[in-house]
Amino acid sequence: MHAKFLAAWHGKTGRKWREYLTAYLMLAPSVTLIFVFGIFPVLFAVYVSLHRWRIRMGKFVGLAHYVRAVESLGFLLFFAAALGMGWAAWRALRQVFSRAREHEESPWWWGAPGGLLGVGGLLWVRYGVILLPGVLGIANKAVGVKRSPGLFRKLLWEALVAPHVLAALAWALGLTLAGALAWWVLYRRQPSARHSTYILQWGEGVFFLLAGVITAWFTYRQLQLNIQKAVEEGRPPTIATHLVLITMGLMLFFAAWKLWQSAVASASDKGFAFKGLAALFLLVAGWIFVAELPPVIEAGDPDLWRGLVVTVYYAVGTVPFQLGIALVLSYLLFQNIRGREFFRVLYFMPYITPTVASAAVFRLLFIGHPSGLVNRFLRLFGIAPLKWLWEPRGVFALLADGLGVHLPSWAAGPSLALVVIMIYSIWTYVGYDTVIYLAGLGNIPNEINEAAEIDGASRWQIFRHITLPLLSPTTYFLSLIAIIGTFKAFNHIYVMRETEALKTVNTFSVVIFDTFFTDTRYGYASAMAFVLFAIILSLTYINNKVQGSRVFYQ
Repeated sequence: MHAKFLAAWHGKTGRKWREYLTAYLMLAPSVTLIFVFGIFPVLFAVYVSLHRWRIRMGKFVGLAHYVRAVESLGFLLFFAAALGMGWAAWRALRQVFSRAREHEESPWWWGAPGGLLGVGGLLWVRYGVILLPGVLGIANKAVGVKRSPGLFRKLLWEALVAPHVLAALAWALGLTLAGALAWWVLYRRQPSARHSTYILQWGEGVFFLLAGVITAWFTYRQLQLNIQKAVEEGRPPTIATHLVLITMGLMLFFAAWKLWQSAVASASDKGFAFKGLAALFLLVAGWIFVAELPPVIEAGDPDLWRGLVVTVYYAVGTVPFQLGIALVLSYLLFQNIRGREFFRVLYFMPYITPTVASAAVFRLLFIGHPSGLVNRFLRLFGIAPLKWLWEPRGVFALLADGLGVHLPSWAAGPSLALVVIMIYSIWTYVGYDTVIYLAGLGNIPNEINEAAEIDGASRWQIFRHITLPLLSPTTYFLSLIAIIGTFKAFNHIYVMRETEALKTVNTFSVVIFDTFFTDTRYGYASAMAFVLFAIILSLTYINNKVQGSRVFYQ
């Protein structure tokens, strides 16, 4: 028996299994690191966001934190997550059947082991959810007791061997082993070169399908409980109405986008005009429905809403300016001028300067006291000193006051304190964007510009019709990174903010930080972080669809 095993192991089949084993062993460290430092923290943050949490874990509150943050949009967020999981499942299963049709094979045989492994993966998630309360409850059990490594190991072992935890482990391990055994048996009876692909895609499809169904059912139950609570308290249950109206508006937006794509591709002028007007009509109708969005958000956490508005101001006031200035500087530095290497290093210096140090210097420069350096400089020209980082009023309102005009609060614009932070951000990232643009300019062949000059094109025409289109991949990359960066900006804002600014510089990430570390509301802060994640994901998708379609690759 031993000799047969060695012969099989060293034969053709054994060589294939050795290659599989070697590949999986090589991937194991990276997969482990990705799970421990990437996937698990996200899953744990979801778990935290569903509980009341102040230093220690409290009771389960469901979607209450999300409802408090963005009112009924919290339910819409989880329904969207369920739809996303359903789409991932459909995509995986579609790939199974399309690959099977391509190779004239039946994919159904591999559905059994793949389905078992998919359900097994979901049961492993269930095992972690059941185990976490016992592990996190160790801190409560250690209160009033002398703490030691031995006590921690004892309490940890008790949490690991609790009867309900062991039962969840047995189900997860049993179903995973059953899936692996079914895989091996089926491969022995019906070998296929694509068996691993079929089974993994089946497992992915089943996993995301069941996860999407569970997420949708959980969200529906939480929505029912919230409506029931509103009725019991005598409040109008408008949550479902808001959800329906906003969902209909988003669906109309999607239909308008599809119709506009069809209009652009239309060959006849009449077809283009008709479809374009229909798309415009759907866009207006969708906006009417989505007009429910601001009242819903304002009904949530005012700090979150204010942080979102500040973040939008910050993004609009930094991204276009830093990209525009960087494009001009890179075009100038790309020319054959003396000292261009020195200027390239000079412009890049702010980006590599430690953020905390440079932000602290800016804070001293733009201090609101009349003795501040910037105010002293303004005094040389007869300009009255400004409060700068101490000023909570909007810049448009300040200009209107100087002209004797009164503006409503919604038209006040970003505060002067936030404008100072915008200036710092532009100063910091212009050098980085310039270097990336220089790399993009270096990839444009000189022959194209020379041919255009021979045809009589001016320098502006070359820049407008050749350089800019060929720089579109670079612009797309920089704008995507910049938009995401504005929603994640924290360090320099935290250093430069002043109490006198009255939270007018607190972006979304700063609000999350204060909620987590100052207010110690860990569950609520985790929910806010996932709201921010949903916003960044949506903006990335929109930017990819709007700007990505206009990217011209050589």
